[in-house]
Amino acid sequence: MEFLYPNFLFIIPLFLVLIIIKNFFFNKSTSIQVSNFNSLKNFFGYQGKVKVFLINFLFIIALVSIIIGLARPRISSVDKDITVEVIDIVLVLDTSSSMLADDFKPNRLEAVKDAAKEFIENRNGDRIGLLVFGKDTFIQCPLTIDYSVLNNLLSEVTVMEPKYDGTAMGVAIANGVNRLRNSDSESKVIILLSDGSNNVGSIDPISAAKIAKEYNIKVYTIGAGTNQSITQIPGRGFVRNEIDEETLKGIAEVTNAKYFRATDKESLTGIYSEIDNLEKSEITVSYFSSYQEIYIWFLSMGFFILIIHEILRSYYFRRVI
Repeated sequence: MEFLYPNFLFIIPLFLVLIIIKNFFFNKSTSIQVSNFNSLKNFFGYQGKVKVFLINFLFIIALVSIIIGLARPRISSVDKDITVEVIDIVLVLDTSSSMLADDFKPNRLEAVKDAAKEFIENRNGDRIGLLVFGKDTFIQCPLTIDYSVLNNLLSEVTVMEPKYDGTAMGVAIANGVNRLRNSDSESKVIILLSDGSNNVGSIDPISAAKIAKEYNIKVYTIGAGTNQSITQIPGRGFVRNEIDEETLKGIAEVTNAKYFRATDKESLTGIYSEIDNLEKSEITVSYFSSYQEIYIWFLSMGFFILIIHEILRSYYFRRVI
């Protein structure tokens, strides 16, 4: 059982303290009106003391029940701690103009987005963030467990504007590390996807990978593109396929991760499925399915006892005002 407004419960000890103070320090003699001498004798006798105690006791129980009712007690139908396995993941996507190549249908970027969405949907309780990069890196979505928001932001990803076009892998990895370095999760992973080679940026990809290793962050790398020498970008001509597999393999090796090569949409989906089996860290989570409100029981009992108290008090005693 728990209370929605537990602060009300502090009134109970305060109320009891006030009763004690009243009885011991302010217990003055009072006048009562009785119908005859026998009633007066019964009042001061043992039987009378029992009646007074009973009436006072009922009054206290009534007020305590009402106070508990105001605190809104409720019982959860399912209240348990379970252990779940989670991991902090940052998806780092290359959004340079070459991602518009149509060797993946409808193009590389859309195929990657579809595979990433499927990967996200298969996760359960993991915190996932999204970075996109070209010449610079941008935070598309910080670490979150709200997958609907994440997928919506992923859907909005487009290729970089011409002024940001390029492939700065090292800077992208460094930014991903910055997002994960303060994480309290034991398993921290970056999944870097690129279809080119590092051609801009102030940080070398291998140096960035070494920084990731210092923070126990694994960097899984994916090279996306067919084995053809050139690929068409609709409306822009042809682009040379220059996936720097050596660097991508080196990044994965430094961080004790793995490099994958995706040559079509199906293999890309399979790669994300394989990464879906990454090691995970365990956390304890409390689950509550629903609550049963029971405050009405205490309020009803309190008011009922209060009515009984008033009836008994009025029947046996009368105040002289």
